[in-house]
Amino acid sequence: MGIENQVIQKDRYTLIPRVLIFPVDDKGHVLLLEGASNKKIWANLWNGPGGHVEEGEGVLEAARRELQEETGLKAEKLISVAQIIVETAEKPGIIFFVFKAKSLSGELKQSEEGRLEWFTQYQALKLNLVEDLYTLLPMAMRHRSKEKPFWGFYSYDADNQLVMRFSR
Repeated sequence: MGIENQVIQKDRYTLIPRVLIFPVDDKGHVLLLEGASNKKIWANLWNGPGGHVEEGEGVLEAARRELQEETGLKAEKLISVAQIIVETAEKPGIIFFVFKAKSLSGELKQSEEGRLEWFTQYQALKLNLVEDLYTLLPMAMRHRSKEKPFWGFYSYDADNQLVMRFSR
């Protein structure tokens, strides 16, 4: 079975893959990134490090690369927490893969992506977060490494308000 059997139908719904990582230290603090004011998306909002999966790259490779590029850190353990589809009302949509990064090493370094800071979950939930993190971050922090990832679907209602659905 060759590449010609990997049929791509242009009229079908497609998804752009992204990764989102929540680095967690030994004390249970989470590392968040405040997006630089010049960013196209999430400027001045706190989020986990992450970004696009590049061509020729797997999801785990992308998570490791984004973590190192945006924080300077490496993770011995990347725990798959969730997979979430974002319905954008256009083609393509987005799918993002959420990880917790543990057993961290390396030197924390700032990047042009924004400012990094460690927070307790309680402190983080008081920040100006990307809108879904008020729900997603506590779910990710509660997730244990032996649990299966949860699934999410995000869409927007007629008033352009985010609607989130989750299942296990």
